[in-house]
Amino acid sequence: MKLRKMTSAGMMDCKKALEEAEGDFNKAMGIIREKGKLVAAKRADRETSEGAVKARVAGGKAILVCLGCETDFVSRNSDFQNLADAIADVAIANCPADLEGLKACKMADGFTVAEAVEAQTGKTGEKHVLAYYAIVEAPFVVEYIHTLNGKLGALVGFNKEVPAELAKGVVMQVASMNPVAISPADCPAEVLENEKKIAIEKTKEEQVQKAVDAALKKAGINPAHVDSEDHIESNTAKGWITPEQAAQAREIIKTVGEQKAANLPAQMVENIANGRVQKFLKENTLTEQEYQMSDDKKTVAQAIAAVDKDAKVVAIKRFSLND
Repeated sequence: MKLRKMTSAGMMDCKKALEEAEGDFNKAMGIIREKGKLVAAKRADRETSEGAVKARVAGGKAILVCLGCETDFVSRNSDFQNLADAIADVAIANCPADLEGLKACKMADGFTVAEAVEAQTGKTGEKHVLAYYAIVEAPFVVEYIHTLNGKLGALVGFNKEVPAELAKGVVMQVASMNPVAISPADCPAEVLENEKKIAIEKTKEEQVQKAVDAALKKAGINPAHVDSEDHIESNTAKGWITPEQAAQAREIIKTVGEQKAANLPAQMVENIANGRVQKFLKENTLTEQEYQMSDDKKTVAQAIAAVDKDAKVVAIKRFSLND
C-alpha cells in the first residue's frame, strides 16, 4: 500500500516490484518506472486523441496544460484526472518556460512530471503524453475550460482588470472561435503568406472557370453536365449530352481554360486576393471577429471598448483535443 501511494501503480504491479526488489522500496520504484518506459515505448505510435485540459491562474500568471491518452474510458478515470490536476498544480507553482521545462519539474512524490506520466502509462497499459503546455503573463488573466468534456481550454491576458462578464465572454470567444491572432497586425507572416497564396490560386481558378462556363453555355452545353471527366462519361451514357457535345466540351475546357489562364490581369487577381485575405483576417483574428456574446453585431474590439476604452487583450492561448 505504501508503494502504491508513492507511485499510483496497481496493487499487483507493486507486489511484483517489491518481490523483485526483495523489499527495497527505492529499487521497487525504479522497477515500476522502467515498466512505464517499456509500455510507453511499445505504444509510442498510438494516437492520443482523448485526455484532459486543465488551467490554473495565480495573480498575473496562468497556465494551460493537456494530459493526453488513447481512450475516453481512461481519461474519465479518477487517477488520470488527479494526475492531470497535479501536473497543472506543478505547472502554476513553477511556471516553466516551455513543455520540456514542465516535464523536468518535480512532483510531490519526487518523480518528475515526465516520470509520473510514464508511470501512469505503465499502470494503465495505455499511452499517456503531455500533449500541450502554455503560459500567459499579463496584468489580468482569465481562464476557461469547456465543462462538458474537459478537452478544450483557453487563456486570455488583458492589460488591466476588466469586469468578470466581459473577461468570461472574451475567453469563451477564444475557445469557440479559435482566432489565429489577437489582431490583424499580430497575425504571423507565414499565415498571411499562406492565405495569400490560397487566395490567388482560388481567384485564378474562379476566373478561368467563369470563362469556360460562358463558352460552354454559348455552345449550348450545360456546364454542370461536363464539370468533370466522370460526369462527361456518365452523362453521355445517359444520353444527356451527345458524343459530339462531349468532345466539343473537352476541347472548350482545354483551349478556353488555357487561354484565359495565360491572360488573367495580374492586378485584378491581386485585388480580389487581397480582399479575400482581409475577409480571412476579419473572421480569424480576435479583435475583428463578431463578438458572440453580443446581439448588436459589435466586434470583440468594440465590445471591449464599450466597457473600458483603455482595456486591451495582450495574450491568448487555446488548446483543444478535438481540433
